[in-house]
Amino acid sequence: MRPGLFERRARRALARAGAAFAAAIGIATIVAAGLEPGFSRSVTPGLVRRFQALFGSGVPERLAGWQQFMRRAQLRPVADRGAPANAVQLARVNRFFNDVAYMTDRDLWHVDDYWATPAEMLAVNGADCEDYAIAKYFTLKELGVPVSKLRLVYARSWLAADEAHMVLAFYDSPDAEPLILDNLQGGIERAASRPDLTPVYMFNEEDVVLLQENAPALRLGPSSNRKWLALVERLQRELTY
Repeated sequence: MRPGLFERRARRALARAGAAFAAAIGIATIVAAGLEPGFSRSVTPGLVRRFQALFGSGVPERLAGWQQFMRRAQLRPVADRGAPANAVQLARVNRFFNDVAYMTDRDLWHVDDYWATPAEMLAVNGADCEDYAIAKYFTLKELGVPVSKLRLVYARSWLAADEAHMVLAFYDSPDAEPLILDNLQGGIERAASRPDLTPVYMFNEEDVVLLQENAPALRLGPSSNRKWLALVERLQRELTY
């Protein structure tokens, strides 16, 4: 895939979505003091006790496993058999979270759509597509990957019965073809190898990128996306337990 083809598919999808859709989405900037919300090292004993009361046995071990994984990832060199450092780091994180069992939000949270924090995902021991992508995003951020290289991508996917789907895209440079981290695929592939994905919008905690047909990309700052705002609020609340 030539650089930009993934984005052109997004432009076509957004053109069909219309202005009402564009006005409805956005991003909130995470403001953290001291501990970083969403990070493994910010899991407090109080949060572990709270989640154990909610989700039962196994919570301490699963959250400790996340922290142990992060310590190993931070201590050992990322270079592996000559592979690019980014590729190795992305692969480790992708495998770790894809090992969590897939479950629908209806089964896990008894609602149609819920964006779980990484700690919630591991505590409840289940996830859907948004949860995998969000957990990978915050984990890579904790490992030092700049958020400017990471974008959560809302898409349609043939592999998900043409339903709404979310993946994490890694851009090695602003104009690079992204690498796609997806719970539907065991490995990481470039966007060129994922014709099943039609991106609709892309975002990180800094902004939303709306890619419009025959128009410059539109970057939006903080806005009122209710699911992201609810996620950010719970991330902040986790630091208080």
